Amino acid sequence: MDHSSRRKKRVCSRSDGNLICEFCYECMAGKFWYCADVQCRGEYGYYCEPFWKENNIALDITEEDREVLKKGTVDFYSFSYYQTNCVSTDKAADSAGNLLAGVKNPYLKTSAWGWQIDPEGLRFTLNEIYSRYGLPMIIVENGLGARDVLNEDKSVHDDYRIDYLRQHIRAMKDAVKKDHVDLLGYTMWGCIDLVSASTGEMAKRYGFIYVDSDDYGNGTFSRYRKDSFWWYKKCIASNGEDLG
Repeated sequence: MDHSSRRKKRVCSRSDGNLICEFCYECMAGKFWYCADVQCRGEYGYYCEPFWKENNIALDITEEDREVLKKGTVDFYSFSYYQTNCVSTDKAADSAGNLLAGVKNPYLKTSAWGWQIDPEGLRFTLNEIYSRYGLPMIIVENGLGARDVLNEDKSVHDDYRIDYLRQHIRAMKDAVKKDHVDLLGYTMWGCIDLVSASTGEMAKRYGFIYVDSDDYGNGTFSRYRKDSFWWYKKCIASNGEDLG
């Protein structure tokens, strides 16, 4: 079992599922960079035409089309980051809880829903993307889904969310100050509790603001600031310098 995002090992699509390839460009480029290469570089990657031929895909691409692609590249790269995954040669390895497949990393803590918490993986991801495209980046989603408890005094003590955000912000600061990547912005997911898109639950809460509703729509829908609300307010007021 290996930490796939750090050593670039993937299960090869041409194997029986057991072969783990060492930096297989077909797997890395074809699966993970296909669309981004077109949008950022303005052309289809070198791996595309062989893939099309092998899968009987015929695209009528004119020189005019290629010119449009070349002129229509993006100005920045935006992405969501929640977790990293591992791969394994063991078909019986447990993959429960991972949104995008993969197996559990025994060296990482997980959320209540099994998502692996890996702030260093965010720093690695920022470096990986920046080294490939050299474009400014924006992290548009990053957060912790957790079972928050509304106390009798209407407070919510979510120190675990504060710790999650603190670690990931520190990883971003290291990527900017030590690695010199160009990170334009960061928006966490999400500022207010809402139904989780991945599980359809209200119980899986991400926000700084608690919404009084359960999975079945029962509740007053009143809103209450969590401890993380006040912490993040202080954090953004200091431009990320005050993480205490």
